[in-house]
Amino acid sequence: MSRLNKELGLLQGIALLSTSLLGTGIFAVPALAATAAGAASLWAWLILIVLVLPVAFTFAQLGKRFPHAGGAPHLIGRAFGARLERLVAFMFLAVLPVGLPAALQIATGFWQALWPLGRGEILVIQLATLAAMLALGQRPARASGIVQGLIALAILASVALIWWAGDLPLSDRPLLPPLGEHWSRIPAALAVMFWCFVGIEAFTHLGEEFRNPRRDFPLALLLGVLLAGLVYWACSVAVLSFDAYGDAQRNATSLPWLLERLLGPQAKLLVAVVGYLACFASMNVYVQGFARLIWSLADEGKLPSALARRNHHGVPSTALLLVVLACALCAIGAALLQLSTDALIRYANGNFVLVYLLSMAAGAVLLRGRWRIVAAVASLLCALVLVMLGRDALYALGLLALLALLDVGRRRRTAVT
Repeated sequence: MSRLNKELGLLQGIALLSTSLLGTGIFAVPALAATAAGAASLWAWLILIVLVLPVAFTFAQLGKRFPHAGGAPHLIGRAFGARLERLVAFMFLAVLPVGLPAALQIATGFWQALWPLGRGEILVIQLATLAAMLALGQRPARASGIVQGLIALAILASVALIWWAGDLPLSDRPLLPPLGEHWSRIPAALAVMFWCFVGIEAFTHLGEEFRNPRRDFPLALLLGVLLAGLVYWACSVAVLSFDAYGDAQRNATSLPWLLERLLGPQAKLLVAVVGYLACFASMNVYVQGFARLIWSLADEGKLPSALARRNHHGVPSTALLLVVLACALCAIGAALLQLSTDALIRYANGNFVLVYLLSMAAGAVLLRGRWRIVAAVASLLCALVLVMLGRDALYALGLLALLALLDVGRRRRTAVT
């Protein structure tokens, strides 16, 4: 029996996942990937979609069979025990210091494209964004689904408008150019691009709130992934066709620059609003997912019981407040340290890939038949992506080792007492 209100349907699920995947990435990562690999990034997007599909299929089957607000850590715990569940939960939450500041930086970049903003003004916008997520999160999950459905339509319309106004594809720019010697640049692009498909694991925290999780959850997940992949590829074609990439400033404002070039100065405000809302939608899914993870652990007695409180809408409001406050502190820290968006994304990707890898290994244990084979293949693919990250994966691996050592110390103190 579900512990949370079952309010989500198929279309709301697709909207939540697709906006989560598109939100912070669609307006920045295609330009970052083009900077890393040039035209070869179009091949990299197709390769990434192929890599992500087995992961999506595995998450879909796990969410269908084991819908739970604990999400990926709960699934890992079912397969490998409560100790690893606890470690992964804290490692997943440790994305906050790097992942959320990166998303907030991308979001405020849209306002920077309109007006010159100082560091203090940027921080105020970021904190106001978190306050808006807190307010929306006090409402039932259905409210987020409706809001993000409208944002998804706005994103699709913006990319379609660029293709129409730019008369794409251009005759002198093939949709899949010959690779030649550029194939060696694809791994560098993939290391950045994987950011675009993080969000699947956060989506699993909402599985318990679907009206029909066995039917709608896997369909929403797979359709959301395919829709996001198509939009990313179309956006990359536009970025490459008009050379809207190359340096930090151009990468951060590539789509606003494109729309201004194609439609005139009046388009800048439109894309700033749509871009900011897209980032908001993506971060909102994560913030709500983190809150549900903390609530679930508290509800099961693994965290203080005060964090298991829900408001009159049945929403884990106390856990949500804790997550938003933690995000605010991380945003302030990132602003003081002046950390770059690219660096934050790379470090966050290590955490996500490791969580994905352990989730796929859990799928290989929990699933049966052909889905066990798919989960095993997905595990190998995630391990390959982790290797591609190189030293950027050290943040996640070091964090996991540190958490394991702290857990060993805690168990020893408990045994002594």
